[in-house]
Amino acid sequence: MIAIIDYKAGNITSVRLGCEAVGAVAEITSDPAVIRAASHVIFPGVGAAGYAMDKLRESELIPVINECLAADKPFLGICLGTQILFEHSEEDGGVPTLGIFPGKVKKFIPQSRADKIPHMGWNQAKQRYAHPLLAGVPDNADFYFVHSYYTEPALESDIVCTTNYCGIEFTSMVGRGKVAATQFHIEKSGKYGLQILKNFANI
Repeated sequence: MIAIIDYKAGNITSVRLGCEAVGAVAEITSDPAVIRAASHVIFPGVGAAGYAMDKLRESELIPVINECLAADKPFLGICLGTQILFEHSEEDGGVPTLGIFPGKVKKFIPQSRADKIPHMGWNQAKQRYAHPLLAGVPDNADFYFVHSYYTEPALESDIVCTTNYCGIEFTSMVGRGKVAATQFHIEKSGKYGLQILKNFANI
């Protein structure tokens, strides 16, 4: 069973529906016992980093997340859930985050009138290497993004995919071992997003 962590950071029902579409059993939960018992964990989210970190602390979910990672469970972050896996976010005046991946989260700075913030819509993900979650996904496939901040990993080896926006090539997917995270919304990204969910469920 896949546990989808509910920390009140946006509507995550679409993540559960995506899992079900690829034949996976998934449950949205904030119950530490359910998360600990799950075979896989998804850490999604929409919203602001400060609010999300407050909710994680209030729900006492931070130790549970660390336990899942220590147990080497397949773990997938999505959008805000990806940003919170880093050490620090510029959002909300500066927020210390979980520090699973070394690096920080920065705000997009428009370089021209064509740059709209948030970055919203379809954009390509350029693959750095053949990550297991990308099996069956072509290089430069289009995925759906909605975000005003982006991750800047400290380690090049953590970068799986990059995407171009606002005059920069930002990191759109990271991975290390059984932990992976996407800035794009895989649950809203059509067949290639579902392929990533399917690959994740099959780990």
